Amino acid sequence: GERVGHIVIMGIGEPLDNYDEVVRFLKAVNDPQGLNIGLRHISVSTCGLVPEMLKFTDEGLPVTLSVSLHAPNDFIRQNLMPIARKYKYEDLLAACRRHINRTGRRISFEYSLFAGINDQPEHARELANHLKGMLCHVNLIPANEFDGGHYRQSSRDQVQQFMQILTNAGINATIRRELGSDINAACGQLRRSLEA
Repeated sequence: GERVGHIVIMGIGEPLDNYDEVVRFLKAVNDPQGLNIGLRHISVSTCGLVPEMLKFTDEGLPVTLSVSLHAPNDFIRQNLMPIARKYKYEDLLAACRRHINRTGRRISFEYSLFAGINDQPEHARELANHLKGMLCHVNLIPANEFDGGHYRQSSRDQVQQFMQILTNAGINATIRRELGSDINAACGQLRRSLEA
């Protein structure tokens, strides 16, 4: 069979909530007697548990951290992500910078775009100011709509404009390809359908 080349730890819960097992797994798959997968080929996602991120950085594992950011400031992030009420935006970014400095690995920021909420030019400029000079990559994710949802998908033009503002500011950014929205199975859409 084919050899596993890359691993992404994400979905169905916060990986850093299961800290000890995630670290044990990373060491096992990196072990020459195990799968012998280089740590630089592994990404670990987090919603931004700052104390766990700091502890994780101290492990000295040069994996890519993929941080769910989704906003250019505390106010918007707290409205989108309840966990953001616990950890300040500036503390999250400081933990990211520390990880970069200690491991030499870039941070990947996940940024879902919602029409009129976090996708405006001023949001892109604010985000660019926070990330300027940071070794990072921003994955722009056009949010998927679903029946009964409160948020609407940003237009293609809005997503493109957002990316252009970031790239013009020297921030590495790409637009993630949309998959699964036709069956309510895309990022952020997995849920149980209820019949009326």
